Amino acid sequence: MKIVALAGGVGGAKLAHGLAQILPPEDLTVIVNTGDDFEHLGMYICPDLDTVCYTLAGLANPETGWGRVNETWNTIANIEKLGGPNWFRLGDQDIATHLERTRRMKAGKSLSEITKDFCTAWGIKQTVLPMSDSPVRTIVDTDEGELAFQEYFVHRHCEPRVKGFRFDGIDVAESTVGAKEAIESAEAIVICPSNPWVSVDPILRVIKKINKPVIAVSPIIGGQTVKGPAAKMYTELGIEPSALAVAEHYRNLLIGFVLDTVDMQLSDKIKTRTLVTNTFMNTFEDRARLAADVLNFIGSL
Repeated sequence: MKIVALAGGVGGAKLAHGLAQILPPEDLTVIVNTGDDFEHLGMYICPDLDTVCYTLAGLANPETGWGRVNETWNTIANIEKLGGPNWFRLGDQDIATHLERTRRMKAGKSLSEITKDFCTAWGIKQTVLPMSDSPVRTIVDTDEGELAFQEYFVHRHCEPRVKGFRFDGIDVAESTVGAKEAIESAEAIVICPSNPWVSVDPILRVIKKINKPVIAVSPIIGGQTVKGPAAKMYTELGIEPSALAVAEHYRNLLIGFVLDTVDMQLSDKIKTRTLVTNTFMNTFEDRARLAADVLNFIGSL
């Protein structure tokens, strides 16, 4: 079964890893949000793309879900000592990724070409693609004005109240050639449990049209997110955060929706076929189990 997974950061990376444990490598393509990419300390940084790649390669920090395992922090510690910005914590191994990516981009390589090379170096056999080779920048409209996503998310710890979002460059951005081909050959599209507003919406707007069955996994469990500000964003936008709200967000796309057992009472309110299962992914085995549940659900549809 050929699957295209749409993913943001940690939650998306975990389900992508679960799918990678089950599917043959040639049957899985992961298209990753790049709306939160930014330039920092002279480097081009792709937080979601790196989180997905590190996770698939077995290099991710198991405690945080982002960054590298067995990381050291000498560079950022010395930047801080010299009076430089330290709010975006970059480990030494991670910095090597950003430096080499930036060097290649300045030499004229595309982000998708660089990502393919990095995946080869890290032993990733699945196809991982940025949503676009063109820059798209997520801007968060808050009660304190507009903030670049990483300023809002990391520097300001999601504290400003959200009023809306816009995506600079989205109107001219095109999905990568590989993304278009993967979607055309896929049997189904899986929207991973990532933030609908700032992780998945940019991907969907770049792809523009999907003519394949789509199922989504809720990132909200019991009114809360396992990680990230999605529930807070829903609340501040005047929407009660719930699996039902996520299903409504995607309702025009879906043929199926996956929600956690703690939310089973919402199943009858969701206007598409549902699968109720344990969606927590605390271990590698959890990831594979949920991925198997999702694939079996797709098969039943």
